[in-house]
Amino acid sequence: MGGVMILSGRAWKYGDNVNTDVIFPGKYTYTVTERAEIARHALEDLDPTFAANMRPGDIVVGGRNWGCGSSREQAATCLVYNGVAAVVAASFSRIFYRNALNTGLLVIGCPAAAAAIQPGEQLAIDLGRSVIRCAAGEYAFPPLSASVMGIVEAGGLVAYVKRKLATAS
Repeated sequence: MGGVMILSGRAWKYGDNVNTDVIFPGKYTYTVTERAEIARHALEDLDPTFAANMRPGDIVVGGRNWGCGSSREQAATCLVYNGVAAVVAASFSRIFYRNALNTGLLVIGCPAAAAAIQPGEQLAIDLGRSVIRCAAGEYAFPPLSASVMGIVEAGGLVAYVKRKLATAS
């Protein structure tokens, strides 16, 4: 993010209970290790057009319980490797939420925005004001903590901790 306070991208909208097997198919978990190939398989069973047609900066929108299922971290990394700017959902599974932050993927819970957003429309996420703008209006979300923003801006938890350690010495 590098200090960017407003993210803008096209919405890719999906429904409730999208699980990690659908986000990143389990059959590739131990056989696919290259970033580009992991990216190619993102959401392929739910939306075969996603990986080929998404553009860096696009925003994934989900319903309730986004990322339920296994603790497979590739469900978050495949989105990061595609250049997804953020995932906005009505709610997240706890494990996906943590894996997303660990990989530097911005995740925002905002049920009203997730319901209002239409597939393919342009979205703007104003991190400074904690609002999501779409064709239907503006929707507030709880402000993200400084530590969460630091982790996302650093590109993940490991990079964040390394940065903190380097500035502490």
